[in-house]
Amino acid sequence: MAEALEEILALKAEKVREIRSRGVDPYPHRWERTQSLAQALELGKPIAAAQKTEHKVRVAGRLIQIREMGKASFAHLLSDGVRLQVYAKKDILGEEAYKGFVKDLHVGDFIGVEGPVFKTRTGEITVEAASITLLSKALRPPPEKFHGLKDTEIRYRKRHLDLMANAEARKIFETRSNLIASIRRTFAELGFLEVETPILLAQAGGATANPFKTFHRALGVELYLRIATELYLKRLIIGGFERVFEMGRIFRNEGIDTRHNPEFTMLEAYQAYTDYNGMADLFERVMADACKALGIETVEYRGKPLSLKPPFRRLYMPELWKEHCGEDIHRILKGKGFDRDGLMALAKKLGIEAGPDTPSAKVFERIFDEKILAQLHEPAFIFDHPTAITPLAKCKPGDESIVERFECFIGTEEVSNAYTELNDPLDQRERFAEQAQQRASGLQEAELLDEDFVEAMEHGMPPTGGIGFGIDRLAMLFTANPSIREVILFPTLKPETTESDNGNKTEEGPKK
Repeated sequence: MAEALEEILALKAEKVREIRSRGVDPYPHRWERTQSLAQALELGKPIAAAQKTEHKVRVAGRLIQIREMGKASFAHLLSDGVRLQVYAKKDILGEEAYKGFVKDLHVGDFIGVEGPVFKTRTGEITVEAASITLLSKALRPPPEKFHGLKDTEIRYRKRHLDLMANAEARKIFETRSNLIASIRRTFAELGFLEVETPILLAQAGGATANPFKTFHRALGVELYLRIATELYLKRLIIGGFERVFEMGRIFRNEGIDTRHNPEFTMLEAYQAYTDYNGMADLFERVMADACKALGIETVEYRGKPLSLKPPFRRLYMPELWKEHCGEDIHRILKGKGFDRDGLMALAKKLGIEAGPDTPSAKVFERIFDEKILAQLHEPAFIFDHPTAITPLAKCKPGDESIVERFECFIGTEEVSNAYTELNDPLDQRERFAEQAQQRASGLQEAELLDEDFVEAMEHGMPPTGGIGFGIDRLAMLFTANPSIREVILFPTLKPETTESDNGNKTEEGPKK
């Protein structure tokens, strides 16, 4: 296969040289297009079969099919997801131009076509070519017959080929883009200010995660890629903005699977004078607006029907824990931390794998995942989580072991996380100290003390609700894709180990 590809590349390169020798530029700087393929199709709709428009159009696109029929040929162009037929005839183009069309152009090339629009006897709207211009000569063959790529990994590594060949892939990313536009509209309508906060940080905080580390040569210091935007956005609330949000890339140096990518897109929003109940209402508004904007309310997800339209169920962790784990959640909690003995005893009772070196937060997570998460296919808010795993949220009144936090699960995926934000700087300092103890016990993802953030809180922070939700996870749901790699244009992949075929594993495409 590698030899066949090299032969194709050599033949195409020679063709480029031969075209140039005739004084023709196979890669011209510009060519004026006056209509898109979609607009040309619209122009052709009113005309009758075998008739044509009075005025010429100038359209352009990639050649995806050519059918030679002696002194005439039919071809199809593709541009922006739209196909349009082109009719090339020797008597109209002229002998030399028609010869160039037949000999110089191949599937995969970009061309410009000028001519009137007509409708064939079978009713297909077509451009009759009065002139054809080569706009870009493709050296490599396209994916096999434009019917798609069979190798999933190649689809991710070479997304340009995936988009070229698979209409379904294009639709996924159009849906994602429309989803993001809908979310931004909702926040604008609600009076939120969109902001940008640093990506390179002296200390990564705001989430329980491992950061990526880099080095700034001019300053001579180590910096970290952000794992959340929370701590900077809260500074804006402290500074006087009452509603802010940021949508951007987050980086976490952790595992890769169908639900996780090292870089992903998250939205975080903070609103003064509300709490986690207000954030639940906000998220339902975001989802309702997205359902309306996308025209999607129900999908088939992981083999089951799934409604994405609010309202969502509101469940409570202590009640779920009692129901599925068989005991009061307070038996595994001690103050603002875990009761290690109680937690390990429960894990043993439930058959959950946990060793003496397993951090308590990980043990809790495993119990939740195995005993509760599987029940959460239909959308549900899970309110009230242990303080021990949530260092940035306010405790429930009268219960320091539980905080006002919810996670929203849809299709067993966590899609949002919200708090009644902790605004007591003394309590915040204590929480960071508890996190330091968890870090010392082996939980490397635990929060570090951020002295600058605590100092900012000491200036006073109003009662605030905050929420974060994963754009990729929502895109997975609205496109019914259980793999995050399907909704990220260029997901992180392990480097290829072979260069024997230059990384091109696609089947040889059609040639003229």
